[in-house]
Amino acid sequence: MKAKIYVTLKRTVLDPQGQTIQRALASMGHPEIAEVRQGKFFEVELGEGVAVEAARTLLDQVAQDVLANPVIEDYRVELVD
Repeated sequence: MKAKIYVTLKRTVLDPQGQTIQRALASMGHPEIAEVRQGKFFEVELGEGVAVEAARTLLDQVAQDVLANPVIEDYRVELVD
């Protein structure tokens, strides 16, 4: 079983890298892009025999403890067969 974990800054946190990307895109002729927010993406592969609910619990804990800073970041876990 595979999982995708997306980590992004909370909406209330300033994203200077996203702003820089947005300005660069505007200067390259893409003024229609009003906002860019950057984040992190992780692909995780679990060993065989892990139950779906156990995988969700495990990945949620890993995302909270290691992959995301819960003070400034949100995360989303997707299981992929």
